[in-house]
Amino acid sequence: MGVQEVRMDPLEDVLALLGAESHVSAALVGGGGWAVGFDPPAGAKFNAVRRGRCALRVDGLAAPISLGEGDCFLLTRPVAYTLFTDPDAPVQPAYPIFAAAADGVARVGDGDDVLLIGGAFSLGGRARTLLLDDLPPVIHVPADTPEAGTVQWALGEIDAELRSTRLGSHLVAEHLALVLLIRVLRLHLARADRSSAGWLAGLADPVVAPALRAMHARPAHRWTVDEVARAATVSRSTLAARFKKVVGSGPLEYLTGWRIELAAERLRRGTDTVATIAQAVGYGSESALSVAFKRATGLSPRSYRTELAKGHPDDLPESAALADRTRPGR
Repeated sequence: MGVQEVRMDPLEDVLALLGAESHVSAALVGGGGWAVGFDPPAGAKFNAVRRGRCALRVDGLAAPISLGEGDCFLLTRPVAYTLFTDPDAPVQPAYPIFAAAADGVARVGDGDDVLLIGGAFSLGGRARTLLLDDLPPVIHVPADTPEAGTVQWALGEIDAELRSTRLGSHLVAEHLALVLLIRVLRLHLARADRSSAGWLAGLADPVVAPALRAMHARPAHRWTVDEVARAATVSRSTLAARFKKVVGSGPLEYLTGWRIELAAERLRRGTDTVATIAQAVGYGSESALSVAFKRATGLSPRSYRTELAKGHPDDLPESAALADRTRPGR
């Protein structure tokens, strides 16, 4: 029996590399006419209507989005937004309402006609560039669409855990929220047409996706465009043209960016020597990695690690190698 090939998932790779974390907030119960305004989230934000109806107004979008029972949305931009049942109601800031939450429930208005659950995903600048910038500002998942069932399961489980008094229920809910994020992203990719562009769109493209999986499975391999094309079962010219159109770069440019991301992660979280990291991510020598790393980040690997040791990781330049190479038109 031959060795079974391990199928690598680039989306899973990126989420793991970037350390995406979820934070589930108190539920929001409202009655009558009300409006609650939320500050721009630092990462991505989701809310789901478990009972009743309300609407979502997002800064920069012309029209509000009607939300029915079972609907959810993912906000992908750091912009302010308002949830409301009455468009003319005075907007109350969200912070005092949630600060006064009791037993995991924040209340607004008079009654309990509407129940929402929600949370946020902590994503740094690199994650935002890689995951969110090519998405629409809001991904709305209506409950009555055929594809929404895969999202509804995660919502139901999050709701059940938030209502539970069992040990670890909040932690379970936060892990389930990451499941929800992945399923909403899957749903968006399934909806996207062939004209969509960007790194995430590549995961749904029949030519680009197998190429991405192959390179993520063996990032240290000395890939050539011909080999990547064979993995995608297309010609070299077809792969190069399609990859450039969808992802915004050539396949080997993408691979270079991904290797720099992997190297940066190992510098942040480990003590391996730069030479060891260079071999692990596909560079033949420490000097080769150093040149590529400095071109991408503005710092050598050693300087990058030194800055980390000073305790100011937020001041480090973003590793733009992958991000800059996955923008259509670049």
